[in-house]
Amino acid sequence: MPGLKKLWFQLHWFVGITAGSVLILIGLSGGVLSFQQELLSALNPGTASVLPVAGRNHLSPPEIAAALRKAGDQHVVQRITVHAEPGRAAQVTFAPLAGQRRGHSQLADPYSGALLPELAGEAFFDWVERLHRWLLLPRDQGKSITGGLAICLLGLSLSGLYLRWPRHPLSWRSWLTFDTALKGRSFLWGLHSVVGTWALAGYVLFTLTGVYWAFDWVRGPVDRWAGTPARQAEASPPGGSRAGRESSSAQTVLPLAAADSAPVWASFIRTSPTWQQAQVRWPDRAGQPVQILWLDVDAPHDRARNQMRIAPDGHVLRDERYADLPIGRRALTTVYPLHTGSYFGMTGRIAMMLISLALPLFAITGWLLYLDRRRKARAVLSERRALAGALSPPFAIDGPKVLVAFASQAGRAERLAVRTVAMLRAAGVDTSLQSVGSMDTEQLRHHQQVLFIASTFGEGDSPDSARRFARLLASDTAASLPHVRYGLLALGDRQYQAFCGFGLALDHQLHRLGAQPLFPMVEMDGEDPLAWGLWQTALMGHFGVPMPGMHDAAVAAPDEGGFHDWTLSTRHLCNPGSQGAPLFSVQLVPPENLPLSWQAGALVEVQPCHAPEVVQACLQREGLDGEQAVQWQGHETSLRAVFVRSVLPTPGAASDGVSAQDLVDGMRAMALRSYSMASLPNDGHVQLLVRQARHDGGLGVASGWLTAHAVPGTRVRLRVVTNMAFASDGRDVPAIFIGNGSGYAGLRAHLIERMQQGFHRNWLLFGERQRAHDGFVEAEVQSWLAMGKLERADFVYSRDQAPRRYVQDALKESADTLCAWVADGAVLYVCGSLQGMAAGVDAALQAVLGATVVEDLIAQGRYRRDVY
Repeated sequence: MPGLKKLWFQLHWFVGITAGSVLILIGLSGGVLSFQQELLSALNPGTASVLPVAGRNHLSPPEIAAALRKAGDQHVVQRITVHAEPGRAAQVTFAPLAGQRRGHSQLADPYSGALLPELAGEAFFDWVERLHRWLLLPRDQGKSITGGLAICLLGLSLSGLYLRWPRHPLSWRSWLTFDTALKGRSFLWGLHSVVGTWALAGYVLFTLTGVYWAFDWVRGPVDRWAGTPARQAEASPPGGSRAGRESSSAQTVLPLAAADSAPVWASFIRTSPTWQQAQVRWPDRAGQPVQILWLDVDAPHDRARNQMRIAPDGHVLRDERYADLPIGRRALTTVYPLHTGSYFGMTGRIAMMLISLALPLFAITGWLLYLDRRRKARAVLSERRALAGALSPPFAIDGPKVLVAFASQAGRAERLAVRTVAMLRAAGVDTSLQSVGSMDTEQLRHHQQVLFIASTFGEGDSPDSARRFARLLASDTAASLPHVRYGLLALGDRQYQAFCGFGLALDHQLHRLGAQPLFPMVEMDGEDPLAWGLWQTALMGHFGVPMPGMHDAAVAAPDEGGFHDWTLSTRHLCNPGSQGAPLFSVQLVPPENLPLSWQAGALVEVQPCHAPEVVQACLQREGLDGEQAVQWQGHETSLRAVFVRSVLPTPGAASDGVSAQDLVDGMRAMALRSYSMASLPNDGHVQLLVRQARHDGGLGVASGWLTAHAVPGTRVRLRVVTNMAFASDGRDVPAIFIGNGSGYAGLRAHLIERMQQGFHRNWLLFGERQRAHDGFVEAEVQSWLAMGKLERADFVYSRDQAPRRYVQDALKESADTLCAWVADGAVLYVCGSLQGMAAGVDAALQAVLGATVVEDLIAQGRYRRDVY
């Protein structure tokens, strides 16, 4: 539900940039309070703890009270907290004086009972506590505000969980890790979302316990459920070193002197020998029992208190043990330990402190992400306004309207889409703009030419706005798109493992539905101007018009280099006697001093030529002189040269009154033909595997020229083109190469490159018709196997047995090995015929690995295809 998600997103960032600023104060103050006792002890050596005295035990609470009275202290002792730990100071709380809300507390020497100096820093921690709990406001007013902020933090935590819900929720890596080498928005998003996931449980505990303390309408029902009267419930956390000071009464005279209760303490010691901490509270009136709250050495947490009520003569009136309490009351005692993390021991306290201190991190990263989004939104608005000024140019190019469709997460794809529309319209191309979020395959069927500009979000996911479109495109009920031709600019970040993952997945699905690419996919890393120049060049080449606003420095990548005249040096038939069409190995050498630079997976785009006899026959049929000079593409050449590289005119085109120049002006150059390269730059040449194609009884133009008509020594005009969709992964991970026929060219270049890099865990599955006639790759591959540079090779010859067997069958038969290699991180390369082999391999992969795993491989860039 994109609308619901958008609403939650708006609420998340609005609350985050408002309440988040105040939550920083609460988080920082909570982190400071996490180790208050330890910090005060460090600041006050010899006060919070004293050196143990050899051979002496701690004084009992009545003895401490007697020592204070003997020293002349006139204050009435209200309660004393003592510890079994040697050297740990006792805490004495005196009854409040007239007009005071609560009495004064001070530490006492456990061996002498003498009062110790006031703790340095205690006033600071009192101030921090009031900031944390009430924002330094009056208590009733402040706790309502902090309670409201706790609700805001709970909403931010849960909405953040919903908004970042990964594509594969069962993968712990998707939840808890991100690449720290990322930069910019990607790094901020990873930090914000992943650290937020780590801290989520802590924030839920913080907020739920905070809301309990802040609002009576929450605390009352909870107390009743627990079976605890509200006045006895843990209504608020203790502050600083003055444990329990929240429940004092304004009494100035206590009829029962603390020093007179020795029988009470003796009875307690007999009854509870395993105590570690005890707080003795004396009654308001004479004759009332003394209350002792104490912790056992095996207490599950620091609020798991036992309670005793003992008469002045030492008779135990009530012995209430924590373990015997109803579950509701025991649960209520965990509120404060859960809030501080002490319920989970020292590890929990450290974790809660770090989580508290992380609140500023979310506020800062949230603000930066918000400002970045605003900046990009303004940029898109500016681009749209600029486009609005050129909405209605005179469209000079005949043909259907071109759709530019974008899938954008933060606005970059939309901005580039707007620029693309502006350029095309300025060049006279009728163009419309639309988000893929509002499209489906049925709508796509009504467009013949579509230019996609697609961002990748996170680890190969689609942008939020494109999730529905991606799902519809991948469904079995998606409409076929055989007449749709498309171009694709895929945006990504190379620091992610799944670089341009959504673009690759989109390209795969469009192929699956029968759509045909106008030109190879262009991948763009961040704001790379070179890739943007390649996109502009591709558009210019397809539409045959200059793109206004093109930057000269960004027209082409160095390895694209434009067209050059290469020389056909050798050509030989690879499969004599084959049942299939002849397959030739064609080798072309570059002109002198041309630097060679490409990677495995690259393509060559060849400008095909008609056979000389075909051109001569056409000239004679039309009664034209082939040597007549004409203007073509901005320079003077012969009519024959134009016919060689152009779509030949239909019979009768050169009728009376039509000049040679008029005829040439209406002609268009033949489309380029792309071939996979089987060689690398250090070979010093380009090697192609070209299968002859036949149409209407004759050879195909490009394949016929390369394999039959052009004699060795002929110049062939071509350029090298980067094919990022089939580029090398570049990592030392297992690689599986699957192909058939001329598809061996693209696989061979990858295999050689990996072997040169020392990557030897390679598996080749290659299919052809008959081993006797089509086994041209076996000798080379067997030598690689013998040298240990190839781990496994499967050759599948479909006609050598009945029933026929193909590479997809070999994949299914090796399902266990396939699964093991994929689990080890293998990258799959598929090269060859789209119909039959590639479709069959895709179906086999889905049958063995599952459709979801195949989709993941595509998104991660681990399933790469060069199919035709």
